[in-house]
Amino acid sequence: MVTPENLSGEIGGQREPQFDQDTSAMSVDMDSAIVLLGAGVTAITHPLLYVKLLIQVGHEPLAPTVGTTMFGRKVLYLPGFFSYAQHIVRVDGKRGLFRGLSPRIMSSAISTMVRSKVKQAIPSEQAEHVSNRDNLKTSLRKVVKETSHEMVIQCLSRIATHPLHVISVRCMAQFVGREVKYRGLFSCINKIFQEEGVGGFFVGVVPHVLGEVIFLWCCNLLAHLINTYAVDDNFSQAPAVRSYTKFVMGIAVSVLTYPFMLVADLMAVNNCGTVSRPWRRYQETGR
Repeated sequence: MVTPENLSGEIGGQREPQFDQDTSAMSVDMDSAIVLLGAGVTAITHPLLYVKLLIQVGHEPLAPTVGTTMFGRKVLYLPGFFSYAQHIVRVDGKRGLFRGLSPRIMSSAISTMVRSKVKQAIPSEQAEHVSNRDNLKTSLRKVVKETSHEMVIQCLSRIATHPLHVISVRCMAQFVGREVKYRGLFSCINKIFQEEGVGGFFVGVVPHVLGEVIFLWCCNLLAHLINTYAVDDNFSQAPAVRSYTKFVMGIAVSVLTYPFMLVADLMAVNNCGTVSRPWRRYQETGR
């Protein structure tokens, strides 16, 4: 017999799983949206990173142009991003600007999933986040705990996605010597495993992780010290200044950690089996 008590119990028992199911579905939708957003940003910014990598490996396909400074002195200017991109389009077409994009998109998706899983494994209350703007002058102990939590997430994410970073970098570096050794994700995985073993997927991971850890700690600590001791509460624009402190510190600290990223990218393409003309020229001429 169905009594009002049983009916209410059944309804209450059905509502709670439905709420959990809706919460889980919402979380999945949010993760999917973040993955799609990350893929879009990665695709848009890929030509810029592609040109940066070719400059890092020393590829100089265009002669420098003669120009003058504001004081009238003649100097030589290296080609900029748009000139470099136009050269890539002339050689490989517009699709050539997106060489090595697919491993980067997969890397972005895996990074998002790893971050989500780590945040679920380590609850936010244990990390003692200090992102609340109403309590900016928190203790240094809480800042250290938050940065340590972010460091664990960043390190695990980098280690999980570094093999795809190596594949992407090698695919892009092939433009220098016009090789076709690294084509297709599974083909690249097979070649690297056969020639270098498992260690080949993690070439350059140490400077990459070290650079990101230094960047994270310097950025968070400097932002905390500036917001706590340099920005006066009596200043009317103090909240606005504090909201941009970490962003400005990130730009400044990135200059310090850039050598680590440069070394990581060069280690990923060094001795990978491709005939790179700049490397050969350097070995022959020393410049």
